Amino acid sequence: QEPVFLVEITCPQEAMSGVYNCMNLRRGCVFEENQREGTPLVQVKAHLPVSESFGFVAALRQATSGQAFPQCVFDHWENLPG
Repeated sequence: QEPVFLVEITCPQEAMSGVYNCMNLRRGCVFEENQREGTPLVQVKAHLPVSESFGFVAALRQATSGQAFPQCVFDHWENLPG
């Protein structure tokens, strides 16, 4: 088993491709995307394995030109394949 973070990311719509690229490189899985009423911001929820999270914030900032703000909290344990 491995621990998995729930990652909540707030960013503008135009930074979304950077969020998805960064998540895909780290076995992350986006499962929810909500437009914030009256703002250009999107709130994204994703699961990210803790082992893939080291350096994640810096990589995400780089991929989105500093426009994405992530918060990571432990969410659950997941069985590893194999």
